[in-house]
Amino acid sequence: MPNQPRPGNRGTTIAHIGLAVRDNAALRPLLRDILGLGDVPLTDSDGARIAGYAAGDALVELLEPAVDGTPIAKFIEKRGPGIHHLCLAVDDLDNVLARCRAAGITPIDQEPRRGAEGKRVAFLHPKTTGGILIELSEY
Repeated sequence: MPNQPRPGNRGTTIAHIGLAVRDNAALRPLLRDILGLGDVPLTDSDGARIAGYAAGDALVELLEPAVDGTPIAKFIEKRGPGIHHLCLAVDDLDNVLARCRAAGITPIDQEPRRGAEGKRVAFLHPKTTGGILIELSEY
């Protein structure tokens, strides 16, 4: 049985899925016009142009490299376009990071930093998460 959130806490939810793409505009007709996802304005970050689309309570983020050599550009060069990361929203990022460390899961960000939406975030190393890059974001 999954852990239930304590009263006053939201529990862990999917915040967004980051998709590495070569061209944000190329997917706009599919996501907005055909699938009916609403535009969500997002700030560019870490050398990526970010386009957001609302999918229920979660977002689909398209991450287009703004320049060569950025994390998204390197990802696309190595693996091609596709799912880049899963972002989970958590109530207490510091506590979750401590629990990750105690369980042998390695954070890439040793301390939380400000993410694209101004929220505190930290990434977990895929070598310790079954090959999946996971971003943790505080509500």
